[in-house]
Amino acid sequence: QVQLVESGGGSVQAGGSLRLSCAVSGFGTRDYTMAWFRQAPENEREGVASLDVDGRAMYVDSLEGRFTISRDNAKNTLDLQMNSLKPEDTAMYYCAAAGGHYYPTLSETTYHYWGQGTQVTVFS
Repeated sequence: QVQLVESGGGSVQAGGSLRLSCAVSGFGTRDYTMAWFRQAPENEREGVASLDVDGRAMYVDSLEGRFTISRDNAKNTLDLQMNSLKPEDTAMYYCAAAGGHYYPTLSETTYHYWGQGTQVTVFS
């Protein structure tokens, strides 16, 4: 049974950092393209970062290099290091898995498995 469980969210002052982690069960993190999405209140869900099985990454342009997606195959986790956080980064963050090998993509329809989300709040 596939399960994705996010952790690491919280409240942080603008300019601070958080590290999100997604614990994966039911498959290996090296097996599928995975991604982080986020959804702010009254906004549509948007792709933040994606990582394919060969280590290629893709990020939404608005991040300006502040976030880094990575995978720990030994721990079977997908992580998102978030630096220089801004109030506009406030959102529920979701981990997602594609269920196959794809180039990194922020297209929501590619992803079949989703976690429940972890809340990130950035205050000024």
